[in-house]
Amino acid sequence: MSDKSNLLRAEGINKSFGAVIAAKDININIQKGERVSLIGSNGAGKTTFMNMVTGYLKPDSGNIFFKEENITPLNPRIITQKGISRSFQIPQIFEPMSAWENLLVALGTSKTNHSYFRNARSKENSDYIDEILSRFSLNEFAHRQVSELPGGVRKLLDIAMALVRKPDILLLDEPTSGVGAEEKYPLMDTIAKALSVENLTVIFVEHDMDIVQNYSERVVAFYQGEIIADGNCDKVLNDKNVQEFVTGKTQVKAK
Repeated sequence: MSDKSNLLRAEGINKSFGAVIAAKDININIQKGERVSLIGSNGAGKTTFMNMVTGYLKPDSGNIFFKEENITPLNPRIITQKGISRSFQIPQIFEPMSAWENLLVALGTSKTNHSYFRNARSKENSDYIDEILSRFSLNEFAHRQVSELPGGVRKLLDIAMALVRKPDILLLDEPTSGVGAEEKYPLMDTIAKALSVENLTVIFVEHDMDIVQNYSERVVAFYQGEIIADGNCDKVLNDKNVQEFVTGKTQVKAK
């Protein structure tokens, strides 16, 4: 991709939970416009890293910079307002409400000057929500109660709620988890198409190596809280440490 510049930087990040090391001297630069997947076994440190970037966890030491600003001490709401948004492995959505209303809440609360006394249902907001629903192929579900929606649709809605904030960086925590094998590629195709409109930097956690190879240009592999490989898909997936500790494969074919 062209016109890349450093957008997110982690320097010397460490995090422990008692005797468990979740992050050990993590140093990483993420550039504008990159599509980066984080891989590793359960407990390797992937989600811990995402939680520290978004302020849900604080590192024991080290700093995280976004657009050269140290965001380490900031809370999640402020970090989101600055331009880092995320979805969750288990969708964080308001089940008694419709998909359209969920997006309205996400959009209304994302604005620094929002007021609980001002009607959020403006024409501008409504048009934008309709546009997002269309991009995620969610039009038919717009006014259905979220509790009635299938798992894949709920995943898409959670990601749409993160995107509606117009972030610079979007973090996706296992976007295909809990989705049937036959749904994974259609789901990722929909996500990729929806995100292609924006000049977004996307970081996503994924366990399916086929998904990793098809939807990311850079892979960062974690093992026991450390980064053991970082580079393009073929380089990382053919790394002997990644094969031993992450994929369990002896050979990965180039795309």
